[in-house]
Amino acid sequence: MSETTNDSKPKNEIDIPNLKEKIVQAIKGVYDPEIPVDVYELGLIYEINVYPINNVYIMMTLTSPSCPSAEVIPGEVEQKVKAIEGINDVKVEITFDPPYSQDMMSEAAKLELGFM
Repeated sequence: MSETTNDSKPKNEIDIPNLKEKIVQAIKGVYDPEIPVDVYELGLIYEINVYPINNVYIMMTLTSPSCPSAEVIPGEVEQKVKAIEGINDVKVEITFDPPYSQDMMSEAAKLELGFM
């Protein structure tokens, strides 16, 4: 029988909304080297799913298919999320559907880049 916390979840499973917030905060530490805004605020993260046993799936895009940082950014996202205590495994998938556009940026990113 596994140990449980007061809310009857096994001790090794973290509260998913709390874990998602930690994942978002970790991703906000990843920047496109050519743009002074993090990849989350740029709108490059399309999906974050947390599955049982704290496996994480992230679907993201890049600013363009020919992005010079295409090899670096997804690996950095994976590395930062894996560093979160309690995370078991991380899979980062790149997609270009839908294609990235500046409309996907947060208002904070648009302000930072002078688009507002």
